[in-house]
Amino acid sequence: MTARKSIYVQGFSHKNPIPAACLSGGTLYSGSIQGSDPATGKYGATLEEQSVLMFAHVRRIVEAAGGSTADIIKVTVWMADRTQRAALNVPWLEMFPDPHSRPARHTMNGDLDGGKLIECSFVALIG
Repeated sequence: MTARKSIYVQGFSHKNPIPAACLSGGTLYSGSIQGSDPATGKYGATLEEQSVLMFAHVRRIVEAAGGSTADIIKVTVWMADRTQRAALNVPWLEMFPDPHSRPARHTMNGDLDGGKLIECSFVALIG
């Protein structure tokens, strides 16, 4: 039995006492990840900026767990307006440029609070 390990990264945290992600048996599950500036904690001013910041947190979290973005197998995204997926696709394609090696993704509308325009969670298989 593998003990679970909480994953924390500098510049990203939740208001509640929960880690950014949890690793167990080589599987990494993230909590919700928003598009906040790691220096200020404030959300980006636009959907494009929040999307870029969100994916930067995804990268930092998976790397803190000992993996890479190549280990991500599923990303779930909530958007205030999912018809604006084009803003999401720009950093998505930067992070996952190979059409033959991208994780699955599900994007849906979400009732987001506090100025959030987008947030995600992901699953990665590490090792």
